[in-house]
Amino acid sequence: MTTYAKNTKVSTERSKGEIERTIVRFGAEQYLSGYGNGMGYIGFIYNGRAIRITVALPDKDDFRRTPGGRRARSEADTQRAWEQGCREQWRSLALLVKAKLVAITNGHASFEKEFLAYTMLPEGRTVHDWLEPQIVTMLESGEMPRALLPG
Repeated sequence: MTTYAKNTKVSTERSKGEIERTIVRFGAEQYLSGYGNGMGYIGFIYNGRAIRITVALPDKDDFRRTPGGRRARSEADTQRAWEQGCREQWRSLALLVKAKLVAITNGHASFEKEFLAYTMLPEGRTVHDWLEPQIVTMLESGEMPRALLPG
């Protein structure tokens, strides 16, 4: 499979700016972006809901050798290849956000459905982070937790 934006020249900063402009135009009350611990982050508040979306950024060590793994890259070539990988990830995040907001704007989906997994819970985790282990347990056991059953 081909990587989206594989040869993009769009800078990380430009992609972040595009995401911010898109979210603010949609009506977000606050916005932030950043990176750390191998992840890129965006966050915003919309109608009182805090949303956080993360994207895995590539590990620089993965670019120290050419794609076939036969030759070591210079530090400058490693840096350029790694920056390209980061640009690709931020471009894909910009596309994800824009596609979700277009679907909402055009009436194909609701904000809640599109951003439920990324909604922040009061203790700091996203709905996805909280729910995923429970889903795995339900699928493995074949049973629903009693608290989720009606009555």
